[in-house]
Amino acid sequence: MGQVFTGYLGTYTKKDSEGVYRFTFDTDKEKITSVDAVGRVDNPTYVTPSSDGKYLYAVSKEGNEGGVTAFEIDPDTKALTRLNSVKKVGSPPCHVSVNKANTLLVTANYHTKEIISYQLNEDGSIKGIADIKEHDGSGPHERQEKPHMHFSGFTPDERYVIAIDLGSDEITSYSIETDGTLTKEAVFIAPHGSGPRHIAFHPNKKIAYVMTELTSVVLTLSYDEETGVFTLINTIKAIPDTHTTVNDGSAVHVTNDGKFVYVGNRGHNSITIFKVNQNLFSIELVDYQPSLGDWPRDFALTPDDQYLICSNQNSGTLTVFKRDEETGELTAVEQDITAPEAVCVKFL
Repeated sequence: MGQVFTGYLGTYTKKDSEGVYRFTFDTDKEKITSVDAVGRVDNPTYVTPSSDGKYLYAVSKEGNEGGVTAFEIDPDTKALTRLNSVKKVGSPPCHVSVNKANTLLVTANYHTKEIISYQLNEDGSIKGIADIKEHDGSGPHERQEKPHMHFSGFTPDERYVIAIDLGSDEITSYSIETDGTLTKEAVFIAPHGSGPRHIAFHPNKKIAYVMTELTSVVLTLSYDEETGVFTLINTIKAIPDTHTTVNDGSAVHVTNDGKFVYVGNRGHNSITIFKVNQNLFSIELVDYQPSLGDWPRDFALTPDDQYLICSNQNSGTLTVFKRDEETGELTAVEQDITAPEAVCVKFL
């Protein structure tokens, strides 16, 4: 018996996009059956739904201010109704996460060097800013002239907020107070010049995988739940040595069974498939799957792990791949689905 999954796309709104898009994916037909604009807001480049599926939060821009916008999700149509926005002068954030209880939101800002936490109201709206942490530092790469915060999210037990800085190669663990304020507890230094971008935790909650943007390398880290400390286990390159032109590493995701890790490559235009060693939790290369579109900024696994849907930013398209659960290999079942300026993919 097939399923129909609902997802949302975050986009840039520099050309044809109208904001946040809703799409539906039918597993019987192996097709995306609709892509519709449902949330009109400028540059919602990253979105995240609440764990109960009632709300969606999008980074957003309004004039010379940036911040985050809250939407309520219609339980039947999955359309969005805007609740409110909280913003401040400066560029919009590039990443947003929400905790499972839907009481705290965190954003990362690539341009302003900030990690911001927000308290949420019971109705899903944003109460206001709880804390702002401004980072400092730099790195050896030409794009590391200052901090570039690229990820802010919660550890699996939600004891810590993890902040990733592409600019200084730092991954910071913040403990969280009940009022949403953050306290720095630990800092992991990634290989110099690597530009860490995004992190995904293994289902065992003790291992994490980080994709680096500047060197296209995946870091395997062990994670201490008590202290928030990360320790490097090993590294592996996500593109072949034969690719010598530009490549920016993008997203990283782990399957629900913890057996495979997937990462995106912009430039090589591929999804790299890695198999997880179930004893050491290091990863080994399986294959490179062409993204069948230009600049695969993000992708998401369907909730049942059977499919992977990739957003190709520059071509404005989505590609649907079917997963082989035994080998991890991807087979394209649909491509060139129009999705204007799509840069983030999330499923309910």
